[in-house]
Amino acid sequence: MSAIEIIPLQWYITLSALLFGLGVLGVLFRRNAIVILMCIEMMLNAVNLLLVAFSAHHSDPHAQVFVFFVMAVAAAEVAVGLAILIAIYRNTRTTDIDFLNQLKH
Repeated sequence: MSAIEIIPLQWYITLSALLFGLGVLGVLFRRNAIVILMCIEMMLNAVNLLLVAFSAHHSDPHAQVFVFFVMAVAAAEVAVGLAILIAIYRNTRTTDIDFLNQLKH
C-alpha cells in the first residue's frame, strides 16, 4: 500500500488549497520580487501535488507525466526571472516592486 492509498484524497486537496492560497496571498501582499517568485513556485507545487494525488487515486500515470512538464516550465521561469531580477538589482540596488513600478514613468 502506498501513502496515497492510506491518506484520504480530501487531505491532499486541503493541503493543496492551503499551499495555493498562501502563494496567492504572498503574490498579492508582498513587495519583494524574489518572494513573489517563490510564491509563484509554491502555487505551481500545490497544483503538482494535486495532480499527483488525483493521478495516484485514479491509477492513471498521465497526470504524473504532466507534472514533469510543469516542473520544467517552473525551472525555466525561475532561471529567467532570477536573471532579470539580478540585472535590475545591479542597476537599482533594490528588488522592491513599488520602486520598480515607478521606473516605467
